[in-house]
Amino acid sequence: MDIAKQVQEQARQAQEASRVLARTEVGPRNLAILRMAQLIRENISEVAEANQEDLKEAQENGINQHLLNRLVFDRPKIEARADALETIAALPDPLGEADYLKRRPSGLEVKRVRTPLGVVAIVFEARPHVVANVGAVCLKAGNAAIMRGGSEALRSITALGKLWRQALQERGLPEKALQVIATTDRDAVNTLITQEEHIDVLIPRGGKGLIQLIKEKASIPIIKHFEGICHVYLDQAAREEMAVQVTHNSKMFMPEVCNAAETLLVHEQAARRLLPPVAAALMQEGVTLKGCPKAREIIAGMEEALEEDWRTEYLDLILSVKVVSSLEEAIAHINHYGSQHTDVIVSSDYEAIKQFTREVDSGVVLANASTMFNDGEELGMGAEVGISTDKLQARGPVGIKELTSYKYIVEGQGHIM
Repeated sequence: MDIAKQVQEQARQAQEASRVLARTEVGPRNLAILRMAQLIRENISEVAEANQEDLKEAQENGINQHLLNRLVFDRPKIEARADALETIAALPDPLGEADYLKRRPSGLEVKRVRTPLGVVAIVFEARPHVVANVGAVCLKAGNAAIMRGGSEALRSITALGKLWRQALQERGLPEKALQVIATTDRDAVNTLITQEEHIDVLIPRGGKGLIQLIKEKASIPIIKHFEGICHVYLDQAAREEMAVQVTHNSKMFMPEVCNAAETLLVHEQAARRLLPPVAAALMQEGVTLKGCPKAREIIAGMEEALEEDWRTEYLDLILSVKVVSSLEEAIAHINHYGSQHTDVIVSSDYEAIKQFTREVDSGVVLANASTMFNDGEELGMGAEVGISTDKLQARGPVGIKELTSYKYIVEGQGHIM
């Protein structure tokens, strides 16, 4: 069977499995997730070894450092995924939840209840943990999933896909409910993203090139995980210690991820007070700062920021810096250059915080907290399958509830028009 026919068959099987999941109670779904957590721990050596082989080959092939960092799936990260799966299993069942209840004057009872989306396809680069997260989140929401990772993670994701099959089988659920497309053939992606007959939604996770390719060629509705051009704004009422801590953590905790800070904005009334300690903390870690003329007057050795820098997702130890004249200018800059992903204000002024959180048009807006908190686990969602920069279906972390749809159930007593 050629790869196109294989992917088409996998999509068809996933659709069949999704119909079984849709009528399956939450108990068996939770048990399968918990069994997967157990299997991950029991097979931690095998999964870690597969990842080491992926890493070795990736290094030999000269993969860039950003992808290499994302590819790492060592024992601590594997254990963390097992813990996350147990958290997901403990979350309330989203299906059947009624978020709209009305009794009409006519006597009709109207309610809107949560239902599965059906089949979710994920195309991603590098990160093996996506297979664990996506599988658990989709299963909890009653969805089937087809996952196609990058060739650099083939051994890791194949090992995790095998464990998912075992967990599903042992708990009496269709093994085709969670599938990994284990091939390096590029035609697999091209075929997968056009299976609108069997797949209900597509979520791409990766670089700008991958997202753009899928946006152009896919015939399936997409929840886009686009660029993370994230900002930290230090207001004139920001406290120095907090400004340093939040900016440093937003940039340095994981510089290669989409919610890492890429631009620092500082109110001109606080720039000479805040920029020196913030810059010192970052430059000590090897961060290259690219600044506007006002910022460069304050910090010696800062490189010049060009227009393109305000639009760049570095995913590296580089940070753009701009001194702004007001809160309003900071908001305008973010809404113009940002990607509607994650943006932060650091301030002790409640009115400034209120204005910033109201007017910044991003999926997640934080006050006095690191951009790193734009994370499904940190926000109490158990895990997420991506961070959406769209406004329809899902925005921000895409968790269990975001992977459901709804239907209206209307009960009458022989009502007619």
